[in-house]
Amino acid sequence: MTSENLLRADVVVIGFGKGGKIAAETLGRLGRRVVLIERSDQMYGGTCPNVGCVPTKALVHRSGKRRANDPPQEWFERAVGEVQAITSSFRAGNFEALDGAETITVITGEASFVDEHTVAVETGAGRVEVRGETILINTGSEPVIPDVPGLRDSPLTMTNVDLIHTTHLPDRLVVIGGGYLGIEFASIYRRFGSQVTVLEASPRILGREDDDIAAVAERILTDEGVRIVPGARVLEIRDSDTVVYEKDGREHTVTADAILSATGRRPATAALKLDNAGVRTTASGAVEVDEHLRTSRPHIFALGDVNGGPQFTYISLDDSRIVLDQLIGEGKRTTTDRVAVPQTLFMSPPLATVGLTEKAARAAGHRIKIGYQPVAEIVAMPRAYIVEETRGAMKFVIDLDTDQILGAALLSVDAQELVNVVALAMRQGVTATTLQSSIFTHPSSTEAFNDVISTVVRSD
Repeated sequence: MTSENLLRADVVVIGFGKGGKIAAETLGRLGRRVVLIERSDQMYGGTCPNVGCVPTKALVHRSGKRRANDPPQEWFERAVGEVQAITSSFRAGNFEALDGAETITVITGEASFVDEHTVAVETGAGRVEVRGETILINTGSEPVIPDVPGLRDSPLTMTNVDLIHTTHLPDRLVVIGGGYLGIEFASIYRRFGSQVTVLEASPRILGREDDDIAAVAERILTDEGVRIVPGARVLEIRDSDTVVYEKDGREHTVTADAILSATGRRPATAALKLDNAGVRTTASGAVEVDEHLRTSRPHIFALGDVNGGPQFTYISLDDSRIVLDQLIGEGKRTTTDRVAVPQTLFMSPPLATVGLTEKAARAAGHRIKIGYQPVAEIVAMPRAYIVEETRGAMKFVIDLDTDQILGAALLSVDAQELVNVVALAMRQGVTATTLQSSIFTHPSSTEAFNDVISTVVRSD
């Protein structure tokens, strides 16, 4: 390896995701020599701004604006074009922000470990090796296509990444998987005008949620025309466009113009040659880390989806805080500090949750009370009527002995914002009574807390 093909850095970051980007930017600003490696020029900034949060939520917004007389295909094609313009802008901005820094170099190519301090990068111009004192792995995760006969071979099979890049609106979309990803896409494409069928192997969709909240979500989806088939075991894809599944002991078929595989994601580690660096992985292929996100090699860290933690961009962001605290701080932050981490399913209206469900709280031995109301019945929430979105329900799980909020499920307009207020209250030990009696602006969705928490429908 000639010196012109060998770069030396204080820090090497593999993957341009949220955590790696923040760490690279921060360390570069402090004068560290940083080399950031990204395998695709379409992924500067990571999953969220390119193929995840930003484009999907932009499609959620645009699907809701289509009127009944708007031609579905024309509306969809225009929406995809507008969304691609947004992601292109974000991608360029992410690249320029880092590569334009004097102390940071961005290399585009496939990275793999040569040894525990050296990474080889196969670029369009040839092979480059980068040697670093510290290495951050931030390669994210990738969609999983299950081993169903004919599924991988069908030209109609798509991952979520494939689907958001196509400008043709499928007349008939079959979604395999009724979890967060599957339901979000089912909601989006039904509102654009596709006929949507969701095949879920479990007895119902959204299996992690309580039965009452899942039932309200299912009713919203079915009222919009989404066909949901629970207890459906997909057997094969026949003749490329026919999905064969078993339900209640009988074989059924549904014809598709597009098949979305929405059965989960796995850490993207296959190409990294981690064995060369002595970096251990878990049974799922995730990089094994401790509470400080150090791998089996103490100078190598893993951030974001690749370490097997919750697959959210804001977790990757928090991972960067933990790693930076190790490298330039007091070294006290850990993954065990995280409590009350919220999440949102962006169906319409969104479902946002935090903390324990009712069934999980009972399983953990808590004595609880449940505050619950359908959105349409919350007198203190006129905003729902103002914006003409009264569907959904709100639920609080409260410890009967301490009055602490153990969890909440908010299926309503503005839920993606409301859940952050609840999560903050939980982290700071604010009681349910204090939150319920707080002063909120009017008309706002937070006012709903005044009614919902006090509307106790069950108590131990």
